[in-house]
Amino acid sequence: MLREIVFDTETTGLDAYRGDRLIEIGCVELVNRIPTGQTFHRYVNPERDVPAGAFAIHGLSSDFLKDKPLFAEVAHDLLAFIADAPLIAHNAAFDLGFLNAELERIALPQIARARLIDTLLLARRKYPGGQNRLDDLCSRFGIDNSRRTKHGALLDAELLAEVYLELIEARQAQLGLETATAAPVVATTSIAAPRTRAVVLLPLLTNEERAAHREFLATLGPQAVWLDYLKPAEIEPGPGDVTKAAG
Repeated sequence: MLREIVFDTETTGLDAYRGDRLIEIGCVELVNRIPTGQTFHRYVNPERDVPAGAFAIHGLSSDFLKDKPLFAEVAHDLLAFIADAPLIAHNAAFDLGFLNAELERIALPQIARARLIDTLLLARRKYPGGQNRLDDLCSRFGIDNSRRTKHGALLDAELLAEVYLELIEARQAQLGLETATAAPVVATTSIAAPRTRAVVLLPLLTNEERAAHREFLATLGPQAVWLDYLKPAEIEPGPGDVTKAAG
């Protein structure tokens, strides 16, 4: 079983080691490249103000976050949910940087970069020179992102899960499987009676061709498998069978 976690974060800014903090995390579980419906979502009190520029992006205000749990209160549940699964994110180093900074603050082990799958890098390799923001990729793949009026960690993780499956072409494989299994063959015990032609078709072989074929088969010996398909009258002894036929 392949278990993967697609995740996204929202933050107060761009630098996890210069005072900016994580304020939201959303995770979506995939098993064998199929969303299971299992998610993890928490808002986090950053213990600081939310700058206007960040608020304009995600709409999470200091007032909204002030009664939310601290990261230390959600960390163990988060780590239990992601377990040892590969982690998929868009511009993954950014999200992992904030997640590891928060883990470091509460003296918990950091998450290895080797676990990351970066959909931004996947998109750049697949569409070099193209626009590869999450909204751009949703448009490219026909994924409905109309609810995404602002950034939100869980919604973005859900959209990214769809984008990821398109990037690795897993969705096409699933659709092919669904198409192949959508209309199963139904067994039936009724057998149609054989049809006969009103006019019998004439054989295409000439008598000369039949004679040449029999002569060739005679050279193969009495054990030739092709003799099983001839009528007894058509079987002639081969050169090796002359003695046996004469005796």
